[in-house]
Amino acid sequence: MSGVSSASDSPLLDDALLERIRSRAAGYDRDNTFFTEDFDELVAVGYLRALVPVDFGGLGLSLEQVVLEQVRLGSAAPATALAVNMHLVWTGVAKVLHDRGDSSLDFLLTEAGAGEVFGFGISESGNDLVLFGSTTDAAPQPDGGYRFTGTKVFTSLSPAWTRLGTMGVDTTSPDAPKIVYGFVERADSGVTRKDDWDTLGMRASQSQSTVLDGAYSPANRIIRRLDPGPNPDSLVFAIFSNFEILLAAVYTGVGQRALELAVAAAHRRTSLKAGGRSYAQDPDIRWRIADAAIAQDGIRPQLVSLARDVDDQVDHGAQWFPQLVGLKVRATENARHVVDQALRVSGGGSYFAGSELGRLYRDVLAGIFHPSDAESAHNTVANAWLGPID
Repeated sequence: MSGVSSASDSPLLDDALLERIRSRAAGYDRDNTFFTEDFDELVAVGYLRALVPVDFGGLGLSLEQVVLEQVRLGSAAPATALAVNMHLVWTGVAKVLHDRGDSSLDFLLTEAGAGEVFGFGISESGNDLVLFGSTTDAAPQPDGGYRFTGTKVFTSLSPAWTRLGTMGVDTTSPDAPKIVYGFVERADSGVTRKDDWDTLGMRASQSQSTVLDGAYSPANRIIRRLDPGPNPDSLVFAIFSNFEILLAAVYTGVGQRALELAVAAAHRRTSLKAGGRSYAQDPDIRWRIADAAIAQDGIRPQLVSLARDVDDQVDHGAQWFPQLVGLKVRATENARHVVDQALRVSGGGSYFAGSELGRLYRDVLAGIFHPSDAESAHNTVANAWLGPID
């Protein structure tokens, strides 16, 4: 079993810490700055080591436990939660492999346990193949290492990561083409970042583009060489499962906070037409809040269940990927629906830039851009149920 804590156990992120994080979110968003104070506090409580096993210097939490923490963090500061997610994904990937007897990423657990911060350098502009293809060149070196050349976009934690997990295509080896996964260090002269993060939402994540110009990954940091296209390798499963589940957790937190704000607004606002009664007494407002609550209640059990299945090494076979992409799409679309209902309940004040609900509206839109997008997810599910198109 996954050893999940009971509901009575104290969360890693306590209420006081979350309130401090929430209090800073508006300023980070307004100024388009990195969440430095949040980051320092999260490091101090060991949050970046949450998924690292105790033997590697971590806290030894399960994916299910960390998912519940990410829901809470996402409700306080979505951009902070989204950026930290990328480090948690890599530690989760390493944990999944380690739990299944694969030590190829044990070095990552050791380094994360010692305080290194990992960025997720996978996404590329125009690459809708995601893990199954790349526009980055991976050039083999005589010592078994590789040099990566290309541009990675949406590299969250850009000001803070010290190690970057990335990928590219080896087109020159005798067995080419191969998708090569490796890790480069921030100090490498071939690694630079662009100051290009000026977005509608999730601004504090500072997910800047990372330019790789011959960035070197030594042989002992090359973890896979895989054929392009869909691949049953355990690394692909580990990345998909952690990325989709942890991402869904952040957006579930956004929906939870939007619902709380809607309830507060319904009690606060009054209607002259109804003789000064609160909107909490208005049947139409009550219906909208109930609709949002029903939608929100439906996501959390799915999220927890899939995370527990990863922890317990449940074998869903060919249905694993449809379930993972389905969760991601449902969670992000559900959060958009809940935020939309909350806006309709809360009135014109939520349209102002400084409104928390207005910020959540901007933040939640980012969900449509993360892999797997709706088109890719539906294709995955259709293939699982109908088989591929001839």
